[in-house]
Amino acid sequence: MSDNTAGPTAEPISPSAPEEFGLVQVWWGDGKGKTTAALGMATRAVGHGYRVHLLQFMKGGTSTVEDVRGEYNAIAALPGFSYENAGHYGWHGFLDGSEDDEHEARAKGALDRAREIMQASADADLSTPQDADGPPEDGVNMLVLDEILYAANRGLVDPEDVLGLIESKPDDLELVLTGGHERPEFLTDHADLITEVSKEKHPIDAGQGARKGTEF
Repeated sequence: MSDNTAGPTAEPISPSAPEEFGLVQVWWGDGKGKTTAALGMATRAVGHGYRVHLLQFMKGGTSTVEDVRGEYNAIAALPGFSYENAGHYGWHGFLDGSEDDEHEARAKGALDRAREIMQASADADLSTPQDADGPPEDGVNMLVLDEILYAANRGLVDPEDVLGLIESKPDDLELVLTGGHERPEFLTDHADLITEVSKEKHPIDAGQGARKGTEF
């Protein structure tokens, strides 16, 4: 009897250019899974040979979460996938000993970095395959700005600056914005996909801390 449980055979990943990229996606809400969803989609894109960069605005370490997250190790092992974290240690406004001024400075630095990568992508020919080993300054097919909406909710970046990123986006760059528990009304008319990730039940409400391998 033949074994039909193995599923499709994985193929080698080689650089390729997406034919239908160019939308703006928004993932927000009070539920777990916004970054997780974005990373899953980014992994799918990388599997097709597309160039992806993850720029995290807020995810620094805390007393209960390690600085090195599992996704960083996984991303480093995938061709065409890169990341950087601009977040300050701790969480803004949480009275955890972190300096709010430093959070704001880091968030604005991340905004400038997003503009830089956006411009590089505009200058690049995204209709041709991008070098999987090339720096994001050479241009990317998908840019994930993780927790940028949280930064906008907190006033660390101006929502108008977020809109400015969308307006300057190259037509063939897929832009993914995540974060925030407050509905980003300012994006309603500017995003092509908006998903609210809502919480029905979460173990944190029962005192469970962040778990290695699920939350970081």
